[in-house]
Amino acid sequence: MVQKIGTEHGRDEGIILPAASVESEGMRMEHVEFGGVHSSSPHQGQSQRSRLHRPASVNNRMLITVGLEDYFHAGVFSRAIPEGHWHRFEKRIEESTMTTLDLFDRYNVRATFFVMGWVAEQIPELVREVAERGHEIANQGFSHRTISEMSREEFREDLLRSREALERATGMEIVGHRVPHFLTHRSFWALDVLAEEGVLYDSSLRPMLRQFAGHPFRRFLHEHHYGDHSIMEVPISTTQRGGLYLPLAVGNGLRQFPQAMGHKAVKDWVQQYQKPFVTYFHVWELDPSQPRISAAPFLSKVRHYRNLEKMESILASYFEEYECMGIAEHLGIDVQPLPLGHPSLEEPAHLSSDGLPAVTELFTSPRTPVSVVIPCYNESESLAYLKNTLQVVRRKLEAYDLHFIFVDDGSKDGTGDMLEDMFEGVPGHEVVRHEVNKGVAAAIMTGIHAAEHEIVCSMDCDCTYDPLEFKAMIPKLGPQVAMVTASPYHPDGDVVNVPEWRLFLSRGASFLYKLVLQEDLSTYTSCFRVYRRSKVVEVDLEEGHFLGVAELLCKLALSGENIEEHPATLESRIFGQSKMKTFNTIKGHLGLLSKFALQRMQHGKVTPTWDE
Repeated sequence: MVQKIGTEHGRDEGIILPAASVESEGMRMEHVEFGGVHSSSPHQGQSQRSRLHRPASVNNRMLITVGLEDYFHAGVFSRAIPEGHWHRFEKRIEESTMTTLDLFDRYNVRATFFVMGWVAEQIPELVREVAERGHEIANQGFSHRTISEMSREEFREDLLRSREALERATGMEIVGHRVPHFLTHRSFWALDVLAEEGVLYDSSLRPMLRQFAGHPFRRFLHEHHYGDHSIMEVPISTTQRGGLYLPLAVGNGLRQFPQAMGHKAVKDWVQQYQKPFVTYFHVWELDPSQPRISAAPFLSKVRHYRNLEKMESILASYFEEYECMGIAEHLGIDVQPLPLGHPSLEEPAHLSSDGLPAVTELFTSPRTPVSVVIPCYNESESLAYLKNTLQVVRRKLEAYDLHFIFVDDGSKDGTGDMLEDMFEGVPGHEVVRHEVNKGVAAAIMTGIHAAEHEIVCSMDCDCTYDPLEFKAMIPKLGPQVAMVTASPYHPDGDVVNVPEWRLFLSRGASFLYKLVLQEDLSTYTSCFRVYRRSKVVEVDLEEGHFLGVAELLCKLALSGENIEEHPATLESRIFGQSKMKTFNTIKGHLGLLSKFALQRMQHGKVTPTWDE
């Protein structure tokens, strides 16, 4: 006997589950019975229910679900790492996925891999490898957009776009789905869309704390109905402790809670409910050597990095004890190859790593030569990120012939050797070295002296300003402009994830420089600039470190040179730590301000005569 439970919307939709399960979640749950035959493809109009068999009664089974994601895709980093910057990071997903597959092979584990369409487009061969090694591929949307960020139709478009990418990569139908960051009672409408689009099952519910306490059946496998459509919901299993639902043996809980607690939670579940325990983890959790993201808050870093080195043995302890398989196999779904001629199998336009069509033709029109100076001091953690970023910059700033000059400022962590390994012999790339550390301003001046072009840009190695901004900044370097400087404190600028104390110091310094120089600028301390080389190459700086950056601007301003400001966004450093010594920098700025205030009182501001 089954009972239909109406939803909050009052439409002809609801949940089908055994009537007994509504009375008490502690009573034995029965799967909904589905008879019928297998069919070839849910996109050809047949009933979803006909695809499902009644699973055999099991007391020792775990359903293993895996997020096929790289470390920089993790939700805890979403504020610090927008999707548009994914292409900048060193990709480690192939290595971590192979580690996961080898672990599965050792214990004869079959699993469901939830994969983003973005991954399928960028690395289709990896997704295909997972499928060919006997695992199910399911849909996790195209990227990590949460359900709260999308309308109903945007969600549908995202679903179809990602499904097409996954089907093209594997040649197999995609029958399962999971949303990033899971569903709440406000987003059950997503299940309606999934059911309409022929998805056979979803696994997007993860009851936490008191969530769904009034509807305990949502902790268990159940069928969601929407009009004439239906879809199976396969919730992530959580254990009940003191009236709260806790993720002791799923996701991050596998690493954060004591292992004995997790094993007891799974054992209690399968004994009490006689149903498979549904768990999940991500392939990046098997990569303890992954780069450390500095921009994330402390608790987020604890959540992401803690016990990574133990994850393989933690998983193995479950694999040894339980029969482990994927969702489709447990539900009896026979996933089929796509028929020849299916639209998803058509080859798309080739995409580059940043999702844009790849450039295959050579430039035929003359391009403006531009030198880009990048000072580097102990930046070994950032160099892969920098290299990937510059590849996109070169492609997108197609009007400019870019020449990158890397200045290794006496690094002690192998930065100079890494730069030469990365760029030695690569046209348009040059590495210059300081034997000892002289400071960021001195490194910029070394690069300007080494530059062979009149237009010279400078940028931070950590890419805290987006170097694509040069596309808008370079045109502002008119014939009578000596410098264009980026300004996050401009009314149209912005700051993202930068510590408040650093903002306070930087804003305060800029305010004082503005007061002393009487220049209509909002920012004086940015290293992200475009210079007219002939106007700055002979400037003699007394300060080589961070103070020299402000000193250079001040000397140009006091000599009457024109300086333009460009509103830009300053973001937090992704890798490593800032090299600035706060107390010394504050003390130095006060001294520099005093010096320039006295100079201005004595000599005023020079009005230059520009050569036509």
